[in-house]
Amino acid sequence: MSHTTVFHNAHVLTERGFERDLGVVVEDGHIVAVLPGEAPGAGEQVDLQGGYLVPGFIDTQVNGGGDVLFNDAPTVDGLRRIAAAHRRFGTTGLMPTLISDDVAVMQRAIEAVREAIAQGVPGILGIHLEGPYLAEARKGVHDPHRFHTPDAAELDLIAALGVGRTMVTLAPERFAPATLRALADRGVIVCAGHTAATYEQLRDAFAAGVRGVTHLFNAMTPLGSREPGAVGAALEDPDSWCGIIVDGYHVHEAALRVAIAAKPRGRMMLVTDAMPPVGGEREGFSLYGVPMTCRDGKCTTADGTLAGSALDMASAVRNTVERVGLPLDEACRMASAYPADFLGLGGELGRIAPGYRADLVWLDAGLRVQGSWIGGRQAGSASPG
Repeated sequence: MSHTTVFHNAHVLTERGFERDLGVVVEDGHIVAVLPGEAPGAGEQVDLQGGYLVPGFIDTQVNGGGDVLFNDAPTVDGLRRIAAAHRRFGTTGLMPTLISDDVAVMQRAIEAVREAIAQGVPGILGIHLEGPYLAEARKGVHDPHRFHTPDAAELDLIAALGVGRTMVTLAPERFAPATLRALADRGVIVCAGHTAATYEQLRDAFAAGVRGVTHLFNAMTPLGSREPGAVGAALEDPDSWCGIIVDGYHVHEAALRVAIAAKPRGRMMLVTDAMPPVGGEREGFSLYGVPMTCRDGKCTTADGTLAGSALDMASAVRNTVERVGLPLDEACRMASAYPADFLGLGGELGRIAPGYRADLVWLDAGLRVQGSWIGGRQAGSASPG
């Protein structure tokens, strides 16, 4: 028998912006109607107390959460704990991200994601391999001893998930355009990141099938007056997507405003680059056996190098409104509709409309998460996020 749930008494984010006096009707995990009226129709009534109902957040760069680092726990249980930690903050879909590691760890991570999707672990959309095909000059916190150029067998491994989405961040200057095109043609979402590419090299990479840029501005050649660099190529290209980390540490708010203004609407998306402290109990963690510390939401090595973030998606949305100055509806789209489009899932996730999966987030007036739902099922409880 079908189960019907009606969400009402909220500002509902539709394609027209936030609207009041709507009821969102969910049956069997999908939105079947968005109707005028406070509580139209029969079924379980969910009163959202005048808050905001927005599409579930989608994060394409999640290294860890709940005191778990994906590299250290490339297992179904590790994925389950990471996803559960982020659901508290409105993330209903994520790409678990493996930081540059050995091929054996990559294999285990891919197998774990495949099995997690088969088991229906809520929120797992695929895998993001951030490296190990990066530029040592822009390594960030990655271990350059693990950097290498993949052979044919390793390229087969990268494209072997078979379910969900596969995203790879690489330094495109290390690859022939034909190799980039072959990966894209096999369904891999290829992004440039941790790259020393020139403006010209990244333009060529976009033409060869590179789809976007991982954490714009960070770990890439900067925009200069005579050398536009990777940042210039990314901002100029109208078709590529850019992930941005809005935590107050990775990128200055003025640079974010300039970048958002430069790109066509819909091509900027929020990411967290989250590390284990998100939704966890410990401030510190280790990467490659090296201690990392998180203070005031900033994760660093002992020498001050940024090591991912302690950012959650609800805070990213809030920061985009309060620090960058974007309207709430656009900030929410940057956390939902735009990453869904980037992943090729824009027809089923990221919007509140009939036919879409009922991945939903309830925010209060302070933009803090009061509840989240994946496929219409309660997936999170009130949290400080």
